Amino acid sequence: MFDWQWDFTWSILPRLIEATGKTLLAAGGGYLVALVLGLILALAQRTPWKPLTLVVRELVEFIRSTPLLLQVFFIYYVGPQIGLRLSPWTAGLTAIGLHYAAYLSEVYRGGIESIGKGQWEAARAINMSTAATYRRIIIPQALPPSIAGMGNYLVGIFKDTPMLSVIGVGELMHTANTIGAENYRYLEPYTLVGLIFLAISLPAAWLVRRFEAATRRRLGLSK
Repeated sequence: MFDWQWDFTWSILPRLIEATGKTLLAAGGGYLVALVLGLILALAQRTPWKPLTLVVRELVEFIRSTPLLLQVFFIYYVGPQIGLRLSPWTAGLTAIGLHYAAYLSEVYRGGIESIGKGQWEAARAINMSTAATYRRIIIPQALPPSIAGMGNYLVGIFKDTPMLSVIGVGELMHTANTIGAENYRYLEPYTLVGLIFLAISLPAAWLVRRFEAATRRRLGLSK
């Protein structure tokens, strides 16, 4: 039977708000790792050294083909057996960063491959180095078409942070589980968690779309 208690709701809200901050920190930190590492992985798949390209490509496919939860467990619990001892927060951020870096590398790669060959040929014609070509010509043009995918994965990271609760990271879902276990009431904390995720995810998705549209207009890419 539906038995909502408002006094209990107001009493647990401060703890959930505090946990929301930790969740946003975990999502933001993991996303920054994924942004940087994803670009490195994308560029590593385009080197003339075929063994490196093959290894990186297989690594990306392996990460994309295995669940994030398994990767979290592996880094935190198996890591110490090979000398990698990380705190729950560090292990969680590492797992999220690695997992989404693999996906973002494909977003970057798609954006880079959308650039016409003429751009590369023009850069070679003026003896521009490969690094300078990427930095000054290719990447600035590849990023705008990639914004939508990058934004989607930002929202995806935020929604995947509850997986970190399995290793004791005090994010939103972990806090809701703790509150429920302490009070033998799960209706209010779980409902509030759902509403908090909704209240953050929907505006974030809207802002990403607006940012993408503004970027395309500024670059004259709008239809």
